Amino acid sequence: MSGDGGPTPPSERVVGLDALRGFALLGILVVNVRLFSMPEVVLLNPTAYGDFTGANYWAWFAGHVLVEQKFITLFTLLFGGGIALFTRNRERRGDPVLGLHLRRSGLLVAFGLLHAYLLWYGDVLVAYGVTALWVVSARHETARRQAVLGLGLLVVPSATQVLSVLFADLSAFAQTWQPAEAALRTEVETYRSGWLAQMAHRVPTAFERQTAGYLASTGWRVSGSMLLGMALFEWGVLTNDRSRRFYRRLAAAGGVTGLAVVLAGVWYVEASNWTPAAGLLWRQFNYWGSLPLAGAYVALVMLYAQRRPDGVLTRTLAGTGRTAFSNYLLQSLLATWIFYGHGLRLFGRVTRFEALGIVAAIWVVQAALSMLWLRQFRFGPMEWLWRTLTYGERQPLRIQQE
Repeated sequence: MSGDGGPTPPSERVVGLDALRGFALLGILVVNVRLFSMPEVVLLNPTAYGDFTGANYWAWFAGHVLVEQKFITLFTLLFGGGIALFTRNRERRGDPVLGLHLRRSGLLVAFGLLHAYLLWYGDVLVAYGVTALWVVSARHETARRQAVLGLGLLVVPSATQVLSVLFADLSAFAQTWQPAEAALRTEVETYRSGWLAQMAHRVPTAFERQTAGYLASTGWRVSGSMLLGMALFEWGVLTNDRSRRFYRRLAAAGGVTGLAVVLAGVWYVEASNWTPAAGLLWRQFNYWGSLPLAGAYVALVMLYAQRRPDGVLTRTLAGTGRTAFSNYLLQSLLATWIFYGHGLRLFGRVTRFEALGIVAAIWVVQAALSMLWLRQFRFGPMEWLWRTLTYGERQPLRIQQE
């Protein structure tokens, strides 16, 4: 590792880890585009808005089974692994680990607040930054203990939701499950309006997600996944240090188990005809099925990176992953411009299938920009700013400055 007390230079990075981060970053847009382009309720109840037949149904089906929760889980696992890597390297150099980590996490919260309230309420940076403030305390625990604690935290919101079914006011939930047409129309009109008018929905929604939503669900899920990521990092799973046999077994077991659980959830809610009663429970199938399926994705990316470490796809994913922070915000900038009223005003006008075409176009733009940028620069622009503010001194940006 480099001895200048600064961040890890690109030459010392793990290609498989960066490729996995790029894979996760691109994948989350498949689900996030639904919130960018449609009323918020579609993540809870996809039948509540928009055409849900033919190609649009299959676009939802593929996204739900293969992507929803799986890629954000990957992203969170990698963030947890990043905490382990950051603190371990700083401790080896004798740096003030906790001070740097707390500053780094606080900056992430600040960036996330700007992102959530000025651009898009679906921000995850605030949750990551807040959770990282305490998850770091488990950095010296064994990987086994980190994994057990992580799984325990993941159980809490799931158990709470299942128990709440016994006492839930189904009539109240039914209004959340299927909002009134007037409420949906108001949200559509809001996001087809100018940037200031959008605040009427964005601000309270972001606040609710960062407070009640975080305490009830997001905080538990994020912290549990981060701890699992720290364990997987220590076990060498995220750094491509395990054997091809290990990754093949993980891909097979995780893929079969995850798909079986998620598909069972789809069968359950469809057999129940998408009723509010079924809506209280059906997402639990995806909640738990996403974990083994995310593990299968880790394995598949690592196997490919082992086989084609210098391949075009591996290098493209790795480049996107090295600029993941910048690309995450770029996704919001591009998508809000495409769908919101300060841009092309396509909110509520694009079908699920058409939205996938927009996702593919954004992928191409991001991959191309990432590779072009990294020809000249060590880090993405937001990565550079984050590092500079964390270390309190300007970090070298251009490659020739090394």
